[in-house]
Amino acid sequence: MKYRTIGADPKTRREVSVLALGAMLFGSRTDEKTSFAVLDRYVEAGGNFIDTSDNYAFWTDDSQGGQSEALLGRWRRSRGIGDEIVIATKLGARPLAPGTGYIDNPEGLSAKVIREASERSRERLGVEKIDLLYAHIEDRTVAPRETVEGFGELVAQGSVGLLGVSNHAMWRVERARALAAAAGLPGYEVLQYHHSLLRARTDVPSGLFPEGNLGAATGELFSYLKAEPALTLVAYSPLLTGAYVRQDKPLLSDYDHPGTPSRLAVLRDVAKETGASPNQVVLAWQIGAELPVIPLAGASSVAQLEENLAAVELELTPDQRARLDAAH
Repeated sequence: MKYRTIGADPKTRREVSVLALGAMLFGSRTDEKTSFAVLDRYVEAGGNFIDTSDNYAFWTDDSQGGQSEALLGRWRRSRGIGDEIVIATKLGARPLAPGTGYIDNPEGLSAKVIREASERSRERLGVEKIDLLYAHIEDRTVAPRETVEGFGELVAQGSVGLLGVSNHAMWRVERARALAAAAGLPGYEVLQYHHSLLRARTDVPSGLFPEGNLGAATGELFSYLKAEPALTLVAYSPLLTGAYVRQDKPLLSDYDHPGTPSRLAVLRDVAKETGASPNQVVLAWQIGAELPVIPLAGASSVAQLEENLAAVELELTPDQRARLDAAH
């Protein structure tokens, strides 16, 4: 395994594996035995960066979520896992009531929610301190200062280490970080957005993003990363839920644009040249990127995890990387 540092402060920064493991469906669609087997193999391979959320996976049983965090808590206790494993979780997108959604009825990012939701997450995970806590989706009903101060309070009391943000417009990320800096409070240091080799359209409204797809990594985000080298991007859904390799997983309409066929063609060429799978090429492309990118990939079986792990050692040539970067 290879590692990189997230966070700038020596007191809170962590060394994490360059491949993060997504636990979204652990404890729900992925049963406990399989989930434990995947987690065990990931740690055996040197992986130490696991991602979840307090609302995973509410949509599988019309609940409010919490199944993934609870399973990770059981796994930690059964294996004697301590702070050597970095667990990241999120809050703000948990439905307020069972049977509702996180689009029209989210808990949001008020100081009260931040305090109470983080406590519930710590209880489910069985930890005294959350290593990395994200603001999951935007909450425009709450003043940014309230959210910033709410997260800062958790860090000050020692119940959270690093702070992150996901699915927010870049201007809101910068405003929150500026408010934190002006107040002498910790700010967001890890950004979690959807990023893959294929580029999703960002101008198509959706239920979660009525003004366009805020969850997709854009040129603006990468410009921001270049300007703020202390930040790290955690790239969720890098493998497009299997669409690169599975005929039964068609690409979403977000990818129906002229750039997709040419990027797929280059991906297939590089996969053939390296003898690797397209999934492995995508992960290796992200891991070896000039900017700090950590792919976050889930796995519903040990076999899927093994394929992903092999990407850590896949070295693309400068020419291959340039062709992947330039395809459009």
